[in-house]
Amino acid sequence: MSQPKTLLKDHHGLLIVDVQNDFFPGWELPVEGADSIVAVLNKWIGAAQAREIPIYSSRDWHPIRHLSFKDQGGLWPVHCLQDSPGAWFHPGLNLPEDTVKITKGVRFDQDQNSAFDQTGFAEQLSRDAVTHLWVGGLALDVCVLATVLDSRREGLEVNLIREATKPVDAKEGEKALQKMREAGVLILDE
Repeated sequence: MSQPKTLLKDHHGLLIVDVQNDFFPGWELPVEGADSIVAVLNKWIGAAQAREIPIYSSRDWHPIRHLSFKDQGGLWPVHCLQDSPGAWFHPGLNLPEDTVKITKGVRFDQDQNSAFDQTGFAEQLSRDAVTHLWVGGLALDVCVLATVLDSRREGLEVNLIREATKPVDAKEGEKALQKMREAGVLILDE
């Protein structure tokens, strides 16, 4: 793999999607292999800092009785409750203090899988003059997919850092990668 520092350029940004405790082994909604992405993301974070590339990190921040939860008729177990340890960023993730945090999944009437869904993130990228995103995080077949596809709809160039993401379901992960390719996303390490 090429070194992140050589790949990052002016007008690029690094987006880390939902690397939160509840998506790791031993927590509420574990994604198999999630532990392996933290070191990869930390390399990219270090490279982005060295190149003064903006870093963004999205997070689910669900209210109690969120409609995405199984007990409310949704698909998922209770996870990433606002202000709970499960909603905190993974402690091994070296997010710098100036990371722009994007909070999503807060609405009572709909889920927000994408970091772009009514968050103002597109406007922030425009203010930061970012035209190209490098993306990793969790989960490949849910929030990463939704965010990457919305990035393309916003007209951004997008690279997925393949070794920095894992799916909830392996088959769905393969489908997600195909959808990304069809949308013009470049997948690093293919």
